[in-house]
Amino acid sequence: MTLNPEAKVTRIDETKDRVIVFDTTLRDGEQAPGASMNLSQKLQVARALASLGVDVMEAGFPVASPGDFQAVEAIARQIDGPVICALARANRPDIDAALKALAPAPRRRVHVFLATSPIHREFKLKVTPAEVVRMSSGAIEYARERCEDVEFSAEDAARTEPDFLVEVVEGARHRRRRHHHQHS
Repeated sequence: MTLNPEAKVTRIDETKDRVIVFDTTLRDGEQAPGASMNLSQKLQVARALASLGVDVMEAGFPVASPGDFQAVEAIARQIDGPVICALARANRPDIDAALKALAPAPRRRVHVFLATSPIHREFKLKVTPAEVVRMSSGAIEYARERCEDVEFSAEDAARTEPDFLVEVVEGARHRRRRHHHQHS
């Protein structure tokens, strides 16, 4: 795994004594019951995370709501230090929203995700395995044409057939993405 060298972020595979801290408090924290924050609170948390030395801060999911977009954009504009990351499903409108919200950030990353498990393919996405590979690869390529630092995640990877998960990840790698991890 490598991080954006232009952003002067350490390459994970070159530094054995360094752990890259990727914090999702501002995005995942919003999913916990009763844990919703307003813009001022999100900025306060973002400043605290930056002062702690977090390397990458996933600020939110801009396409989810106007408030989430506004929060990601404010964090991108006001927080110095960490790479500011925004979540996007593997489609152009989501990626475009993430890029627009991240525009003020000097160091930005788009985190593209797509469900890969059979149950998600059949019932959520209603697509074939070949379409999942095409969708993920196409989304990564689209994001990489517009942003230097792109991360990919396979949603529900734990229930995905291992051989198919490898196929999806290999497709992602061939699109020159910067990071990959699996969500279970």
